[in-house]
Amino acid sequence: MIESIQNYKLQIGEREVELETGRLAKSASGAVTVRCGDTVLLVTATGSSEPRPGIDFFPLLVDYEEKLASIGKIPGSFMRKEGRASDKAILISRLIDRPIRPLFPKGYRNDVQIVATILSSDQEMQPDTLAIFGASAALTLAGLPFDGPVGAVRVSELNGQFIVNPTYAQANESDLDIVVAGTEESVIMVEAGCRFVPEQKILDAVAFAMGEIKKQVQAQKEFAAQCGVAKQEYVNPFDTTELKNLVSETCRDKVYEAYHQFDRETRRSILDEAKKQLKEKVKELPEDHPITTLLVESGLDFVSEEFKSLEKEIMRAMVINEGVRADGRKYNEIRPISCEVGLLPRVHGTGLFTRGSTQVLSCATLAGPGLAQELEGVDPQTEKRYMHNYNFPGFSVGEVKPMRGPGRREIGHGALAERAILPALPPKDEFVYTIRVNSDVLESNGSTSMASTCASCLALMDAGVPLKTVIAGVAMGLIKEGDKTVVLTDIQGIEDFLGDMDFKVTGDREGITALQMDIKIKGLDLDTLGRAIQDAREGRLFILDKMLATIDKPRAEMSPYAPRLETIKIDVDLIGALIGPGGKNIKNIIEQTGAEIDIEDDGSVHICCNNGEGMKKAIRMIKAQTLKFEAGMVLPGKVVRTLPIGAFVEVAPGKDGLVHISKLANRRVATVDEVVKIGDEVVIKVLGIDEKGRVNFSMRDVTEEERQAALADR
Repeated sequence: MIESIQNYKLQIGEREVELETGRLAKSASGAVTVRCGDTVLLVTATGSSEPRPGIDFFPLLVDYEEKLASIGKIPGSFMRKEGRASDKAILISRLIDRPIRPLFPKGYRNDVQIVATILSSDQEMQPDTLAIFGASAALTLAGLPFDGPVGAVRVSELNGQFIVNPTYAQANESDLDIVVAGTEESVIMVEAGCRFVPEQKILDAVAFAMGEIKKQVQAQKEFAAQCGVAKQEYVNPFDTTELKNLVSETCRDKVYEAYHQFDRETRRSILDEAKKQLKEKVKELPEDHPITTLLVESGLDFVSEEFKSLEKEIMRAMVINEGVRADGRKYNEIRPISCEVGLLPRVHGTGLFTRGSTQVLSCATLAGPGLAQELEGVDPQTEKRYMHNYNFPGFSVGEVKPMRGPGRREIGHGALAERAILPALPPKDEFVYTIRVNSDVLESNGSTSMASTCASCLALMDAGVPLKTVIAGVAMGLIKEGDKTVVLTDIQGIEDFLGDMDFKVTGDREGITALQMDIKIKGLDLDTLGRAIQDAREGRLFILDKMLATIDKPRAEMSPYAPRLETIKIDVDLIGALIGPGGKNIKNIIEQTGAEIDIEDDGSVHICCNNGEGMKKAIRMIKAQTLKFEAGMVLPGKVVRTLPIGAFVEVAPGKDGLVHISKLANRRVATVDEVVKIGDEVVIKVLGIDEKGRVNFSMRDVTEEERQAALADR
């Protein structure tokens, strides 16, 4: 435990960042506060003293906690307190996890938890890269066997210059928004959302980011030395050498045979048989055999672990030495692709994308602007008009799994595919609809997030959404053995699981819209990253051609089952009259027409309705409710009151005027009842408004053509 308060300041880009430890959360293994301007985060790292028994993975848990008190707000929920983590918080948790996890030693099974809590936010400085920086600093101060430190920065470009850790406003203005994390020597993680940025600019931004990352890594080393931290050395307590030799002797030939069978089911069958034989051989070992003793004392399934290591060795050797992948493809070869649209009759737009044995069905749904998703969080974004939901049911991989809500992985994959499509969407002033795409993975063998991107684009075009361009995505992999490195295009599941990289790139012919890279080894050099980006471009263009062969542009007409949307403008000072006291007027229009109506502050009124007649009626009622009389207007109305001097005609609720007896007809009228009675439907022309604000109508001055036109518009 660090007894005294310690501080360290450094410059990240144009801003000063301060680290402090020893004041808060002193019972955690390591804790730092990170401050940049008025944005303050507390990041803690806590490690258990003993490994968790019976597991074969590293139990790292990362939580990013949003506190609305940090922006001076009380949560708007019924309970007035924070509930489940928002999607944004989950995405930042994943962003922290991804560069940290690969840097713990193999075999380390002690529980480690990182909690990043935002205590204060100026809603200008984006906190995610500060959270990664703080997590690395907290782990370093905890002295855990973490092969860091790591640094992280966000890079945007304005006026031809790269800027580090831009504000929300600067990032929104820029076409480039990329987060890079890495060690002193290499890149570990890249995450980007772009507006058609060329590949070379991405590489330049990553190289620029690495210069800032090195400063952060050096700062953490100096801060740890200042605090007198001693790093723990980890030595794996279990020696599996004898078991590894037994696995190799028993199964190598079978595993080699399996991986030279390019059919997935055949390979799986041979591997299952080999694993069964191995387990039987281990079971026959005497009780005092070192392998038996190891398995009993550890409580861990080292047999499966070493069997998987043998699979990994043989699969990787095939790629490196033979130039052949597990399904027989070449390095840059893409699996067979099939695209279909318009499969479901009542859905507004559908896209089915199949690549090898990965298949995704996306369904697009259109609605009015009132159904945009409202967001409540520390992030200044308050609504989303485009939503993508990604679902990964168990049957897609032949497993039995309960159907529950999306987990962190599903939320992450959905956000990546959503970010990929956003730059291609038309602006709101051209296409007011709220759009939701739901992507269901029907079969999975790798690259489902990229398949979701392609299927989403197909569904949107099928729905008639006027996309600016067509977006496709491809997942790249990496096999690195010594000084030999192979980049793989369109990786399947086994290549993702046993490989060294999962690198996803989306875009069109002009450039990149989204990018996500995760490394399982201790980093990647920029030359290899450049190769992967260029190979991804070739793969993306190949997939684009396949999609365009199915549907080359958005449909000219939307589905007959999609709602129609009209926008009319009213004077801003009439918004209150349209809404009415307590919303009475607008509620009445909605109830009578079945339309969804949204009113914006500038006087734009959006009417969304599935029924053509309902749409016409809603527009008519809105125009009537917001009517401002002008001389010469011809309007239908109803006689609501008669007097000896004339008849009062109501043309809209609360809007009426007098038709003088002399203006009722083209003849002398003795009494009003000769021409009209209460309840009669008539057509009037506005003559003018007198000095007292009274409106004068005429029936006599309406021509037959004007009367017919007014009645047709009712």
